[in-house]
Amino acid sequence: MSGLVIIMGANGGIGESVAQIWARDYAGAGDEVITSGRATGDVQVDVTNADDIAKFLAHVGDRPVKAFVYAIGSIVLKPLKNAQDQDFLNAFDVNLLGAMRILRGLEPNLKAGNAAVVLFSSIAVQQGFTNHTVISAAKGAVEGFAKALAAEWAPHVRVNVIAPSLTDTGIAKPLTSSPQMAQAIANLHPIARLGAAQDAGEAAAFLMSEKSAWITGQVFHIDGGRSTLRVKG
Repeated sequence: MSGLVIIMGANGGIGESVAQIWARDYAGAGDEVITSGRATGDVQVDVTNADDIAKFLAHVGDRPVKAFVYAIGSIVLKPLKNAQDQDFLNAFDVNLLGAMRILRGLEPNLKAGNAAVVLFSSIAVQQGFTNHTVISAAKGAVEGFAKALAAEWAPHVRVNVIAPSLTDTGIAKPLTSSPQMAQAIANLHPIARLGAAQDAGEAAAFLMSEKSAWITGQVFHIDGGRSTLRVKG
């Protein structure tokens, strides 16, 4: 079935990869894709700005939405003693509330299109890493939100989450700009490399498609085995 596909955060990294993979492998003849970002894309949206969100929703109008991806996020790494209230509020605003605001406004469109929704979390929610209290709290909220929403909107809308390990994208540069640090982190994975945007992008495109029609309310760890496996060094 053709329809409208929305990919938010498609101006780099995982979101851009999702858009490319969808166009290459899954797009139907009648599909229309809307990409958004803060600086690029078909529509520029600051998900913390009510006026931007209203303009975006007006742009979508009453068209049924077939798939929705929210690939907007942040990485905040601080020990709790250095984390301010505003750090937590900002992380929740971008990672959770931005998605919530858009999804709330698109509810009729998503239900009309029997849509698939894909959100993004982090391996840090399950594992518990030092200096990750801010981002783990925000991404943990994303996982809880997604599962509740999957139940609330069933059977019309499927909602799933991808939880990657560290992925070599622009947002991760503070951790990957040092070759020594990047290699040390890569070696923590049973498949000893950092994630690539395509790794999560392939999973997201599959979850957007009708090939995953009986999958909802799940969190998929795309993490080179780090969340479940331990190998001898």
